[in-house]
Amino acid sequence: MLRGIGWGVLWMLSMALAPAVIGRAIDEGVAAGDTGALVRWSAVLLGLAIVQAVSTARRHRLAVFTWLGAAYRTVQVVTRQATRLGATLPRRIGAGEVVSVGVSDVSHIGDALDIVIRGTSAVVAIVAVTALMLAASPPLGLVVLAGVPLVLVAAAPLLRPYHRHNRRLRELVGDLNTRATDIVAGLRVLRGIGGEALFAERYRAESQRVRRAGVQVARSESMLAGAEALLPGLLIVAVIWLGARLAVSGTITPGELVTCYGYAVFLIHPMATLGEAADKLTKGHVAAGRVVGFLALEPELPDRGTTVPPSPAALADPASGLVVRPGLLTAVAAADPVDARAIADRLGRYADGEVTYGGVPLRDVADLRERIIVAVNEDVLLSGRLADTLTGGVPGRDLAGAVHAAAAEDIVDAVGLDAYVVEAGREFSGGQQQRLRLARAVAADPEVLVLVEPTSAVDAHTEARIAGRLGRARAGRTTVVCTTSPLVLDRADHVVFVEGGRVVAEGSHRELLDTEPRYAATVTRGQDRDRIPDGA
Repeated sequence: MLRGIGWGVLWMLSMALAPAVIGRAIDEGVAAGDTGALVRWSAVLLGLAIVQAVSTARRHRLAVFTWLGAAYRTVQVVTRQATRLGATLPRRIGAGEVVSVGVSDVSHIGDALDIVIRGTSAVVAIVAVTALMLAASPPLGLVVLAGVPLVLVAAAPLLRPYHRHNRRLRELVGDLNTRATDIVAGLRVLRGIGGEALFAERYRAESQRVRRAGVQVARSESMLAGAEALLPGLLIVAVIWLGARLAVSGTITPGELVTCYGYAVFLIHPMATLGEAADKLTKGHVAAGRVVGFLALEPELPDRGTTVPPSPAALADPASGLVVRPGLLTAVAAADPVDARAIADRLGRYADGEVTYGGVPLRDVADLRERIIVAVNEDVLLSGRLADTLTGGVPGRDLAGAVHAAAAEDIVDAVGLDAYVVEAGREFSGGQQQRLRLARAVAADPEVLVLVEPTSAVDAHTEARIAGRLGRARAGRTTVVCTTSPLVLDRADHVVFVEGGRVVAEGSHRELLDTEPRYAATVTRGQDRDRIPDGA
């Protein structure tokens, strides 16, 4: 970039010196009738043209190299970060946001670095022209010296709304891309449930918000572009007007008047470049902020422990006050689902905390990912044979029992265990995918299985079957289910109610319905408790 700036400065200076050379040629050659002086200054002008041609080519080459380097290095670090985040990526950021970073943001970052080269050259050229005009005519030099800062100050108030509207547009585009990728991924499911019209309307509404935000950006950009043309134009008119008056009064020579006019015309270029720099640096700053935010994401905590906890062992989360007793099916019902998800992340050490397993901090537990599995609805079904997808290719797992516990026999009977699962299991409906994910989690048979809303996408009859079978399938193992489903809660060995991130009550489902109104309001959603099936 520094070499590009150097060639850019040389390119601008070769253009800036041309009016001075032309003025000298007129005064010393044409006006004085000196052919030799005219030839000499013409040769100097030719030399400046050659320098300008060479420096233009070199500057452009290095500018393109800088743009490509910035764009593709950004792509590299974003890709490396996405790989580093691994399974954490879909938990923290939408697919559309990643697409926007990889497509539009890298281009804006490249444009910002490209304009730094030309913008620096423009600043140097304006300083040089001001110095030359001060030397030739102090009044003209003072007009330029005072006028350039005034132009910049006058245009500055337009940059803040332009930056704000650009940032808003960028956020909406990321959200819209996420919506689009979700719709494309679930198109088969939408067609199956007749939800195409609903989601098409939602996409249309979001796209209209993006359009309105784009219009706001265009409005701000047009105001900025108008100011870029008007304000330097007024400065140039002032310079030409003053130069003409000085020439008429005899204060400056005809050659100096031509030089003055040449400088005034030349100033259009660097001033326009400064306006372009404001535009591209604003977009680049917004884009860089999004990229930095993505790079700041931290992956799930590493599994490096070496201590084997005693068995059976209790799982304790001091942050919430939750103690999961070994060998039981414990249900966590939270007034705010975010609290339940936060507890699940801490129990699996996907978020840092002081959770202990058998008195051993999770950070020190050996083979933690094999001992404690957290299954959430964002997990995807891997492509391949259905049997391998459910067992992870590990022989000896009780696949039939896991499929039964997840009430997924109808799916297996319909397609067969040898059926090929496409990417993310898109051929299955949302409820089918959820049951298959549950079967996969149960088949892994970990010491502790943490399930987050495992029945949210299935009908009540299927949910009742899962609720009745899950405890038997996990007999002797520790299971935590984060849910507010009365059907599941009624079959749990122990129920914990969480409010404000803390355990505020615990007992059986029926006991909590009788003694804790907040729990009843959360799990029944205002329904009469008698509507909850007895022993569902």
